Amino acid sequence: MEVLIGSSLKTSNKPDFFIVGAPKCGTTALYTYLKQHPEIFISPKKEPQFFASDVLGDRRHTCTWSDYLSCFAAAHGEKRIGEASVAYLGSRCAPKEIKAFNPAAKIIIMLRNPVDMMHSLHSQRLVYNTEYCSFDAALDAEERQGLVLARYVGLSYREAARYPDKVRRYFDVFGRENVHVIVYDDLVKDTCGVYRKVVGFLGVGLDFQPRTFPIINANKRVRNRQLYKFLTRPPEVARNLSRVLLPRPLRLLLAAALRRLNTVYEERPPMSLELRSRLQAEFRPEVEELSNLLDRDLSAWCKRELDPCTQ
Repeated sequence: MEVLIGSSLKTSNKPDFFIVGAPKCGTTALYTYLKQHPEIFISPKKEPQFFASDVLGDRRHTCTWSDYLSCFAAAHGEKRIGEASVAYLGSRCAPKEIKAFNPAAKIIIMLRNPVDMMHSLHSQRLVYNTEYCSFDAALDAEERQGLVLARYVGLSYREAARYPDKVRRYFDVFGRENVHVIVYDDLVKDTCGVYRKVVGFLGVGLDFQPRTFPIINANKRVRNRQLYKFLTRPPEVARNLSRVLLPRPLRLLLAAALRRLNTVYEERPPMSLELRSRLQAEFRPEVEELSNLLDRDLSAWCKRELDPCTQ
């Protein structure tokens, strides 16, 4: 990472709020809803990941100051400027680096039942071709190999789901008054209410809200993994040939159409009750710790038999 020059950085379009994760906890939905507010500019690129060098290294989507600040170049007088990168919650360096970059920053953390979060994250990694086996097999392999399996995707399943220390880091750096925590269950039950609380936290107008709050980033799978790999990382010869034969707008439309045809939206197959029970017991101490940290009873996370959500 380049040398952080912190609050002395000269830019008129400096982000002042950050949705920092956790993954698969509704961050894409909140990002989409906030993007519609006329007093909010949020980076068109979700997941800039700039401040997560310790988690993602050179796999970050933005690795230089110029690339990062270009995410906010189109902002024009909005009251709030922000971005969303779920890798920030698991990063040990992100809280202090964000604070040095903008001491007045507001932080939004989104959390979900850790068992359901890991299960949903596994489904996403299957789609992205960074996971190749069943959920229980992936967890067993993770136990044997530690963080080795996370070398392409950041944190391991279990590490991504261990919330208390991660939340505490942001509380310690920014103060609780500048950190807004959202529990995924609330987002599902009362999306409008959660949205209004976030808007109030950011200090922008409460008189605007989206007409609808559609489900965003629902669970999906790809029909053909090889086609997905070809569309996301085409061979150089295919890229060069397509540039010769097709104008750029047509290339983009064709690729988007093929991605849609190769994608199926469906409910995630439930994990076995035995596995769910075992994971609930494993994470019970951390759920209790998080309950105390947030002053909220989250014990239902250790009792629920099935995830009612499909994201």
